[in-house]
Amino acid sequence: MRDQVVDNVIDKYYDRSQIGITKYGTTLYNNNKDNYFQHLQEELMDATLYLQKLMDLKEEITIMVKIYDNDADLGNAIRRLVS
Repeated sequence: MRDQVVDNVIDKYYDRSQIGITKYGTTLYNNNKDNYFQHLQEELMDATLYLQKLMDLKEEITIMVKIYDNDADLGNAIRRLVS
């Protein structure tokens, strides 16, 4: 049995690798010049920003759920938020 979630992530890793190879002309395996500690720190900093954005959106949507009694109005408000 295969896990579709895992397969989706593996596909994304492969796609990301191909983008990197095209952009930088080398594989991660062969590239020993970059400062990977710095790259990791920057990526993790970005991740915390994305996490905060998602938490803010969740909070806004939670407030909307409490405000809007009508599902159609709630749906319209959420569409405005994410568009």
